[in-house]
Order: sequence, then structure tokens, then C-alpha cells
Amino acid sequence: MINVEGLAARLDGLEEIGIEPDGVWRLAWTDEDAASRSWFEAQAASAGLRVVLDPAGNLWACPDAEPPWWAVGSHLDSVRGGGRFDGPLGVACGFEIAADGSGEVAVLSLADEEGARFNTPTFGSKALAGRLDLPAVLDRRDDDAVSLLEAMVRAGVDPSRIAGAPSWLEKLAGFLEIHIDQTTELARAGEPVGVVSSLAARTRLELVLRGRADHAGTTPPAERRDALAAAARLIVGAEDLAAEGERSAGPGGGALSLDGDHGSLTVTASKIINKPNAPTTIAAEVRLWIDARAPSFAAIDSWRTGLDSLVSELHERTGVTIDVTTASRSDPREFSGELRAALSRASEEVVGHAAPELVCFAGHDAGVLAERVPAAMLLVRNPTGVSHSPEEAVSLDDAAIAARVVERALELLA
Repeated sequence: MINVEGLAARLDGLEEIGIEPDGVWRLAWTDEDAASRSWFEAQAASAGLRVVLDPAGNLWACPDAEPPWWAVGSHLDSVRGGGRFDGPLGVACGFEIAADGSGEVAVLSLADEEGARFNTPTFGSKALAGRLDLPAVLDRRDDDAVSLLEAMVRAGVDPSRIAGAPSWLEKLAGFLEIHIDQTTELARAGEPVGVVSSLAARTRLELVLRGRADHAGTTPPAERRDALAAAARLIVGAEDLAAEGERSAGPGGGALSLDGDHGSLTVTASKIINKPNAPTTIAAEVRLWIDARAPSFAAIDSWRTGLDSLVSELHERTGVTIDVTTASRSDPREFSGELRAALSRASEEVVGHAAPELVCFAGHDAGVLAERVPAAMLLVRNPTGVSHSPEEAVSLDDAAIAARVVERALELLA
């Protein structure tokens, strides 16, 4: 039977890989990523599975049975300074399920889910779904000017074969992902696990603000074209527009999460680069990324209309030019009704009642794969609600429950 001790033993093998004082550093296509692959191979061997690397660098631990298989998994890469459970928890649970069950379950670790090094989130699952912008994505470079193509070659993956990745989905009957909850919703509800009904719509904007470098002390306010000051006003304005949209929606407007208080729109200024970034110089250029998420695109598109008006107003007011491009746009994704029903029935048996359903505002590999194969997600209670941080926490008792729920759901599906 799946238990805490088994999960702890599997996760302990990752404790020597990329653990720093400020969190976990296992960026994709690095030495730490390669060490994680060795861990995956060891776990597969212990579960009686054989490891195969697909054309996109995804790791498959395959059973001896003929495909198609049900697969369980997540990812092993991290953000910079991340937590111990985001990704690896789902892979470890997958191996516990495979080892405890009939031997016909595959375990997957999808490559470069976080996208932290090359801004390529859910790279491996997008390759399987045929959604990568090739070859352009391979030209992306990290902070050391290394291209994604170069990094993949160093990691032993041939980028010229990526286009063949979608055919591998023929090996799957479906995919289930166990993942740490990245909110406090389950914790506040007193629930160990929750079934994800859908993933929210997501838009990421890249904005370039161009002003003029000048002396911070001698330039009068009326003569300044301060890109950083304009960016500050833009960030605050973007958040204010989102808050106004929430108020206009009224009570319950768009609130589709577990207890109705997540709201319909979240807007985050997630990254900023300032040039020349000198203490005595007015900023000449700022690159800014803003992330917007909602259950559907209606709230995002309404907010974007207001943002475009704000951009025009700031240009007139400050003389700073502002170019806005859509860096990415991800559709909302509803998960398989059949798999959600199986998870609900399984939780009745394991927990004693049906697990609650909730909308997830994060992006996940399961959401990408759901375009092509039946897929579902089960979230595990996170008492702090914190993720992408060393403060990320989860009870392995809850994780064992999640694994048992998924295992039973697979039995019901079979």
C-alpha cells in the first residue's frame, strides 16, 4: 500500500540535487537537471520500469505491457530558488503508484515545465502537443547567451528530432498529474486533495518603454523622459484596472474557485529590466512583463482594452514610447469529465467523500496534454499556500492520500 515512508524515501534522493540556502535550483538542461534524470532512472528501476527519452527530452518510465498506458507524473525542473515539491511530488507519487499497482502505469517527467532558463514554460508537453514555435524557440538564450538549442545538445537531446514528439502521445490512454496546491484553498477548506476542473486563461505581455538617459540631478522634471517612472505608473495602473474590473463584476462575478474568493482576474508585474540601471542616471529603457489570468479571456480582454488606453495616456504625459506585444496567450483548459468523475469516485472511497473541484490559475503540463489526450489533475493541500519558494510545504500524509486516490481512479478507469 502507498504510504508516507515510501514517498519520503523517493523524495530524499533529490535532496542532494540543486539544494541551495535560497531554495531549489534545478533549471532545465543543466547539470542539476541531468542529476535529476539519474534519480528518475533509479526510481524507475526500483518500480520495474524501463526509461526512454523522447525526442523533446521528456523522461518516460515505461511498463512492459503494450501501450497505450495510463501515465502519472509531473516535472523535475524548478524555478530559481524554488521549493522541494512543485513538480517532484507528482513524479514521486507516480512511481509509488506504478510500484504498488498492476505494472501497467507509466511515469512521466516532462522537460522544462517551469521555463525558468529560456522563458519556455511547459516546453516538453508543448512539444508533445505539437505547439512549439520551431525553430524560433530554439534560438532563445539564457543569461549567459547560451541558446536553447546548444543547451539541449549538451544535455544529449537532438533538437532536430523535436518535430517527431507528438507521435509519442499514441502511447498514452491518458495522463494524470498530482501537484501541490499553490493556494490556501484546500487548507482553508480542511481538504487533503482537490480535483482541478479547469485551468484559467493566461496572457503574458511584454512591454518596452523607451525614454532618454539623462542626469538624475540636473535634469528638470519638465525635460525628463523617464522610462522607469513611466513603468512604475504603468504597473500601478495595470493593477488598478484589474481591481476596478473586479468591483464592476459585483459579488461572485467570475468567482469560480473552491470557496468563491479567488476572484476573476489576477494581474502581476512579474519581471522588469532597467537600462542603464545606474544610480545617477534617468532610465532610458525598461522592459516589463505583465501576467494576467482569469477563468476565461473575457475579463483579460476587457482589462487589456483599459491598459491600451493607459499606455496612450502615459505616452502623451511623459513622452516615453511604449510598445506592447503579447508574449504568450494560453487558452483556458477544461479537464476530462470522465477522469474527474473517476477521481471523485476514488476520493469517496479513500477520503470518505468526494474531493472538491476548483479552478487552477497556474499553468501545468496536464493542461497542455489535455488538448490531445484525456487528462486531469489532483492538487495536494499546501498549508502555507506558498509555492516557487523554499517556504513551499506539504504533508506527505496528504500526498499519500492523493497517490491512493489516483491509483484507485486508474483501477476504476480500467
